Order: sequence, then C-alpha cells, then structure tokens
Amino acid sequence: MRVHFIAIGGSAMHNLAIALHQKGYQVTGSDDTIFEPSKSRLDKYGLLPAAFGWFSKTITSDLDAIILGMHAKEDNEELLKARELGLKIYSYPEFLYEQSKNKTRVVIGGSHGKTTITSMILHVLHYHNKNVDYMVGAQLEGFDTMVHLTEENDFIVLEGDEYLSSPIDRRPKFHLYQPNIALVSGIAWDHINVFPTFDNYVAQFRVFMSSIVNGGALVYNAEDETVKELAEATENPIRKFSYHTPEYRIEAGETLLNTPEGEMPIEIFGAHNLSNLAGAKWICQHMGIDEDDFYEAIASFKGASKRLEKIAEGTHAVAYKDFAHSPSKVSATTTAVKQQYKDRTLIACLELHTYSSLNAEFLKEYEGALDAADEAVVFFSPDAVKIKKLEEVSALQIEKAFNCNDLIIYTNPEEFQQYLKQKNFINSVLLLMSSGNYGGLNFDEVKNWIED
Repeated sequence: MRVHFIAIGGSAMHNLAIALHQKGYQVTGSDDTIFEPSKSRLDKYGLLPAAFGWFSKTITSDLDAIILGMHAKEDNEELLKARELGLKIYSYPEFLYEQSKNKTRVVIGGSHGKTTITSMILHVLHYHNKNVDYMVGAQLEGFDTMVHLTEENDFIVLEGDEYLSSPIDRRPKFHLYQPNIALVSGIAWDHINVFPTFDNYVAQFRVFMSSIVNGGALVYNAEDETVKELAEATENPIRKFSYHTPEYRIEAGETLLNTPEGEMPIEIFGAHNLSNLAGAKWICQHMGIDEDDFYEAIASFKGASKRLEKIAEGTHAVAYKDFAHSPSKVSATTTAVKQQYKDRTLIACLELHTYSSLNAEFLKEYEGALDAADEAVVFFSPDAVKIKKLEEVSALQIEKAFNCNDLIIYTNPEEFQQYLKQKNFINSVLLLMSSGNYGGLNFDEVKNWIED
C-alpha cells in the first residue's frame, strides 16, 4: 500500500509514518519544516523528505491514501491536488480507526492524565509480555516508537485527544475511534480557540461516551463531578466502572501505595498520578491482567516523558520537567511536588505558551494554580502572543489572574535564564512546567545548576 503524509513532521504524524513503514507500507511525506526529534527519527528510517516544502507533483493517482496533518492548511497545494485526483484523504485518527476496525479498541480520554494512563497501561502490558498495538503521546522507556501497528495483535490502546482531527475534518480525534473500552480521567476546559465555552467543551466528552460500542465498557473518574455526571447520564448499553484515588502515604520522600498485600513503594507521586494509576488498573484488568500482576508491574513505572520527569538530582536539590500548562494540570503538579518534598523550597516556573494560556479572557482560570509553590514564576513571550494574533497580555493582568503573592514574571528569556543561573538551589525543588522551552532554555544546563 502506498501512503503519502502531508505534514509528516508532527509528533503523531511521524510516528504513524514510521509504524506504517515498519508494517511494510510504501511511505512518503512532505512538510515545510521539521524539527528534532522528528527529523532524525524520520531520517533513520529513510522517510525524511529530500527537500522541505509542498510539491503538488508528489501527489499521483497511484497513491492509495493521503494522511493529512493539522499543520497543513486547507489551501495546501498537495491537498488540492489529492482532491482533484479523487484520492482517499484521511486524518491520522481516521486512519488509525481503519487500521483497528477488527481489533478491540481501548481509548483513554480526558483533559489531563491521558498520556500518563496510556503509558501506565503499556508499561504493565510490556512488563508481562502482552503484545498490543498502540498510539501514545509520549516516548516511553522500552518502546521504539509512539505508534505500533500489526495485523496479528488483538488489542489496540489509543490515547484519545479531544483536539481537531485535521484542517478539513473539524471533529475531535477521539470521536473517530468507536472504543470497545474507554476511560475518561477528568474534564477541565481547554482548547478555547476551538471550544469557546465550557459547555461546548464538555459536549465533546458526551459524544465520546456515546460512541462506545454497544456492550462495551466505560471506566471513569468518579471524583470528577463533571465526568461522573456525564457517565451516569449516558444511555447507550454499556458497562460502567468508576474509580477513586487509592490510599497512599508519603514517608521520607517516598510514596507508599496501599495494596491488598500491604504497602508498596512506587516511583511516581502525587494524588493525580495515583488517580491515574487506579484508572489504568481497571483498564488492565479488562485486558486480562489481574490485580497482583498489575501491582508487580506498576511498581517500576517511572512516568511518561515530560510528565513529572526528573531531569536532575543532587545531594541538596532536585529538578523536574512537566508538560503541565492548563490550570488544572498546573495546580495538580505543583501540589504533588510540594507534598512529596514538604521540607524543601519549591520553585515553580510556568511558561504560558499555548493559545488558551495566552488568552486574556482565559487567564482568570489560573487563579490559585501556583499557590502550593514557595516561589512562583511565570514566563511568557510577548512575541508568542503576537504570532498567535491574540490581544496583548500585560504582566499586571497575569499577576491579577493568578492572585498569587510575590509572583515573579519574566518576558525576556535571557533574564529568566539569568534568574535561574544565579539561584541558590540548596534544599530546593525546581519545577519547570511548559509545553515549550522558555524561549531557548538549555535543560542540560539546568543539570549543572542542580547536581553537585
């Protein structure tokens, strides 16, 4: 089968391209720019385009499918040529569904925690040598790619993103998978450029729950009132399983999980991650992993890449990097780190980087999000606001929105880096929360500041 990717350089897109290449498909692709690590990974498999740009001549009638990424625009010359030739055009979630129509589809949805829960499930299955197809939003230890597709595996585990499928398909990705088994971890308003009201955002999860196939199963976080209300109201003939945060305690910086066999030390920490663990356990049990085997495997789970990832540790200090950017994630992550390191000074640095976080109207959602920090820092780039064509955001607006005493605000990347460089991190925890890189922060340099 011959498949061409328009916008092959995206995180999900390049992983799907590699997965199809490994499956034996003939894969080509294009993009106007490709960043690392996508660039090196595509090059490794011989899939890196010879030149950057869009070239209509690469679209020929002998292509079996076009997979269209969100980075492309509706007037992309390759897309226009594909439509002119009447070629079959898929968004990547659409194509994943086509690849998994004969499998048991397990879809993990939620505003937060979905990458971690999917990662936990895959870690447990990998530990017990249970082979499944998958798509996950982070690189995992022991896994070569973030997408894996076969003909023979019975299950496919999919991270169910609620963002749009493609420039010409405005449906949320997780509406397309038709799960046999689904999980919803939590609902907190996000992607306001697409879902302008909270009710509109919640409606997408209502549709997701109603898309579970008859006789399927819904696992849901009963501690989230919105999720619980939707789950209890859905009327399709499915089985429903609620979960709650399990009992645990922290002793000398170690989290001990209460299990039927007694307390068990685990690598991850934070109430939100323990809640994620409870959801992952239900899903694994639906996939044939019993409770004892789940606990045995999960004890060695260290977290997904960029999700409370420890990047440096010395005798007197430790540093974590986290993808958190929405208000609920920022609050949960900051609180978790402070609870884990009660006797240390928590320096929490948040970059406002996404469309939602830089929206003047949405900023008020961040009130209290950094309250658990001993020292709270917000970085944002006025240039990013201009690029996203948003209203100008002032430092005063941010200060008022967070309602946080002594909030430190930086808009210049060099000044922010200088602040960190001169910092005394003795008996401290540095928490860096961002889906960007603070205007060019070298995370390897952070290690030099933290490690002895």
